Amino acid sequence: MSDATLTVTNLGDQGVETVFGVIHPPQVALVGFGRVADRPWAVDGLLGVRPVVTVTLSADHRATDGAVGARYLTAVDRLLQTPEEL
Repeated sequence: MSDATLTVTNLGDQGVETVFGVIHPPQVALVGFGRVADRPWAVDGLLGVRPVVTVTLSADHRATDGAVGARYLTAVDRLLQTPEEL
């Protein structure tokens, strides 16, 4: 056994919209990023077109739970709203 790992994969540059990852030990989670696509999006009650990326999370529930995963994805969402600050 070794230390737990989190793997990040980006298949967006290959044109893939959504990544559904399969985790293998010692991974405890895999975060998948798809391509950026223009989609209709409502902001402040107004419909417009925005660049949107789909981010997925696959996690081993023996090591973590859905609440931790939800907080992680919320943090990723918040950070990607202002990428110039990264």
